[in-house]
Amino acid sequence: MKFSLTYQFILFFLIFIQLGCQDLDRTTQIEVVDANRHYYPLVQGQELKIVYEIKNTGDAPLNIDEILPTCGCIIFDETQKKNVPSKGKIFLELTYNSNKNIGLVNHFIYLYGNFKDSNVRELSFDVNVVPDALYTKDYEELYKKEVDKSGVIKNAVDGDLNNKGYYIHNK
Repeated sequence: MKFSLTYQFILFFLIFIQLGCQDLDRTTQIEVVDANRHYYPLVQGQELKIVYEIKNTGDAPLNIDEILPTCGCIIFDETQKKNVPSKGKIFLELTYNSNKNIGLVNHFIYLYGNFKDSNVRELSFDVNVVPDALYTKDYEELYKKEVDKSGVIKNAVDGDLNNKGYYIHNK
Protein backbone atom coordinates (compact mmCIF):
# COMPACT_ATOMS: atom_id res chain seq x y z
CA MET A 1 0.00 0.00 0.00
CA LYS A 2 1.49 3.32 -1.09
CA PHE A 3 0.75 6.58 0.69
CA SER A 4 0.98 9.94 -0.96
CA LEU A 5 3.56 12.44 0.21
CA THR A 6 0.87 14.42 2.10
CA TYR A 7 -0.24 11.36 4.10
CA GLN A 8 3.39 10.49 4.87
CA PHE A 9 4.02 14.02 6.11
CA ILE A 10 0.90 13.97 8.31
CA LEU A 11 1.85 10.57 9.76
CA PHE A 12 5.41 11.75 10.46
CA PHE A 13 4.10 14.95 12.06
CA LEU A 14 1.70 13.06 14.36
CA ILE A 15 4.44 10.65 15.47
CA PHE A 16 6.79 13.57 16.11
CA ILE A 17 4.15 15.39 18.20
CA GLN A 18 3.38 12.22 20.19
CA LEU A 19 7.04 11.60 21.02
CA GLY A 20 7.67 15.25 21.88
CA CYS A 21 4.68 15.51 24.23
CA GLN A 22 5.32 12.38 26.28
CA ASP A 23 7.09 14.31 29.07
CA LEU A 24 4.38 16.99 29.14
CA ASP A 25 1.70 14.50 30.17
CA ARG A 26 3.72 13.02 33.02
CA THR A 27 3.31 14.28 36.55
CA THR A 28 6.08 14.77 39.05
CA GLN A 29 6.56 15.41 42.73
CA ILE A 30 7.86 18.68 44.10
CA GLU A 31 9.18 19.88 47.41
CA VAL A 32 8.97 23.54 48.41
CA VAL A 33 11.38 24.50 51.17
CA ASP A 34 9.44 26.37 53.89
CA ALA A 35 6.22 26.83 51.90
CA ASN A 36 4.46 28.56 54.85
CA ARG A 37 6.49 31.41 56.32
CA HIS A 38 6.24 34.06 59.03
CA TYR A 39 8.40 37.15 58.56
CA TYR A 40 9.55 39.70 61.11
CA PRO A 41 7.69 43.06 61.11
CA LEU A 42 8.30 45.69 58.43
CA VAL A 43 7.86 49.45 58.48
CA GLN A 44 5.20 50.48 55.96
CA GLY A 45 6.81 51.31 52.62
CA GLN A 46 9.65 48.80 52.90
CA GLU A 47 9.99 45.97 50.39
CA LEU A 48 10.44 42.35 51.38
CA LYS A 49 12.41 39.99 49.13
CA ILE A 50 11.01 36.47 49.25
CA VAL A 51 12.75 33.48 47.68
CA TYR A 52 11.15 30.03 47.58
CA GLU A 53 13.32 27.04 46.70
CA ILE A 54 11.36 24.55 44.59
CA LYS A 55 12.84 21.08 44.11
CA ASN A 56 11.68 18.57 41.51
CA THR A 57 11.93 15.25 43.38
CA GLY A 58 10.13 13.19 40.72
CA ASP A 59 11.33 11.44 37.57
CA ALA A 60 9.55 13.67 35.03
CA PRO A 61 10.40 17.30 34.17
CA LEU A 62 8.50 19.89 36.20
CA ASN A 63 6.51 22.48 34.23
CA ILE A 64 5.07 25.38 36.22
CA ASP A 65 2.35 26.76 33.97
CA GLU A 66 1.09 29.66 36.08
CA ILE A 67 2.07 31.63 39.19
CA LEU A 68 -0.82 33.56 40.76
CA PRO A 69 -0.30 35.77 43.83
CA THR A 70 -3.36 36.88 45.80
CA CYS A 71 -2.32 40.54 45.84
CA GLY A 72 -1.00 43.06 43.35
CA CYS A 73 1.57 44.04 45.96
CA ILE A 74 3.47 40.80 45.23
CA ILE A 75 5.65 41.25 42.18
CA PHE A 76 7.67 38.63 40.33
CA ASP A 77 9.52 38.44 37.05
CA GLU A 78 7.33 36.63 34.50
CA THR A 79 10.44 35.48 32.62
CA GLN A 80 11.74 33.39 35.52
CA LYS A 81 12.57 29.84 34.54
CA LYS A 82 9.50 27.65 35.17
CA ASN A 83 10.76 24.34 33.75
CA VAL A 84 12.84 22.15 36.01
CA PRO A 85 14.53 18.92 34.97
CA SER A 86 14.15 15.79 37.06
CA LYS A 87 16.04 16.09 40.38
CA GLY A 88 16.66 19.80 39.67
CA LYS A 89 15.62 22.95 41.51
CA ILE A 90 14.75 26.61 40.91
CA PHE A 91 14.45 29.68 43.08
CA LEU A 92 11.18 31.61 42.74
CA GLU A 93 11.97 35.25 43.58
CA LEU A 94 9.14 37.55 44.71
CA THR A 95 9.03 41.12 46.02
CA TYR A 96 6.36 42.22 48.49
CA ASN A 97 5.61 45.97 48.56
CA SER A 98 4.16 46.93 51.95
CA ASN A 99 2.88 50.40 50.92
CA LYS A 100 -0.78 49.38 50.80
CA ASN A 101 -1.03 47.47 54.06
CA ILE A 102 -0.92 48.10 57.81
CA GLY A 103 -1.17 45.38 60.42
CA LEU A 104 -0.90 41.64 60.06
CA VAL A 105 -1.20 40.57 56.42
CA ASN A 106 -1.45 37.04 55.04
CA HIS A 107 -0.69 36.40 51.39
CA PHE A 108 -0.82 33.31 49.20
CA ILE A 109 0.91 32.36 45.96
CA TYR A 110 -0.64 29.59 43.87
CA LEU A 111 1.53 27.50 41.55
CA TYR A 112 -0.15 25.53 38.75
CA GLY A 113 1.69 22.74 36.97
CA ASN A 114 2.13 19.03 36.41
CA PHE A 115 2.25 18.15 40.12
CA LYS A 116 1.39 14.68 41.34
CA ASP A 117 -1.98 14.36 43.19
CA SER A 118 -3.07 17.93 42.37
CA ASN A 119 -2.32 20.55 39.73
CA VAL A 120 -1.99 23.38 42.30
CA ARG A 121 0.41 24.08 45.16
CA GLU A 122 -0.08 26.84 47.71
CA LEU A 123 2.72 28.96 49.15
CA SER A 124 1.99 31.46 51.91
CA PHE A 125 3.61 34.07 54.08
CA ASP A 126 2.54 36.57 56.69
CA VAL A 127 4.15 39.73 57.98
CA ASN A 128 3.16 42.49 60.37
CA VAL A 129 3.39 45.90 58.67
CA VAL A 130 3.80 48.69 61.21
CA PRO A 131 3.29 52.39 60.44
CA ASP A 132 6.08 54.92 60.78
CA ALA A 133 6.10 56.07 64.40
CA LEU A 134 6.32 59.78 63.55
CA TYR A 135 3.50 60.04 61.03
CA THR A 136 1.19 57.59 59.30
CA LYS A 137 1.24 58.39 55.60
CA ASP A 138 -1.67 57.40 53.39
CA TYR A 139 -1.22 55.54 50.12
CA GLU A 140 -1.20 58.68 47.94
CA GLU A 141 1.63 60.23 49.96
CA LEU A 142 3.67 57.04 49.75
CA TYR A 143 3.06 56.83 46.00
CA LYS A 144 4.08 60.48 45.50
CA LYS A 145 7.26 59.89 47.47
CA GLU A 146 8.07 56.87 45.30
CA VAL A 147 7.43 58.80 42.06
CA ASP A 148 9.54 61.73 43.27
CA LYS A 149 12.35 59.34 44.18
CA SER A 150 12.33 57.80 40.69
CA GLY A 151 13.12 61.20 39.15
CA VAL A 152 10.41 61.27 36.50
CA ILE A 153 10.74 64.43 34.38
CA LYS A 154 7.05 64.48 33.38
CA ASN A 155 5.99 65.85 36.78
CA ALA A 156 8.54 68.65 36.59
CA VAL A 157 7.17 69.79 33.21
CA ASP A 158 3.44 69.06 33.50
CA GLY A 159 3.01 69.36 37.25
CA ASP A 160 1.51 66.79 39.57
CA LEU A 161 -1.71 65.17 38.38
CA ASN A 162 -3.60 66.11 41.55
CA ASN A 163 -2.04 69.56 42.23
CA LYS A 164 -2.79 71.53 39.05
CA GLY A 165 -4.77 74.29 40.72
CA TYR A 166 -8.10 75.39 39.31
CA TYR A 167 -9.56 77.44 36.49
CA ILE A 168 -12.68 79.57 35.89
CA HIS A 169 -14.72 79.03 32.79
CA ASN A 170 -15.58 82.42 31.17
CA LYS A 171 -18.92 82.60 29.37
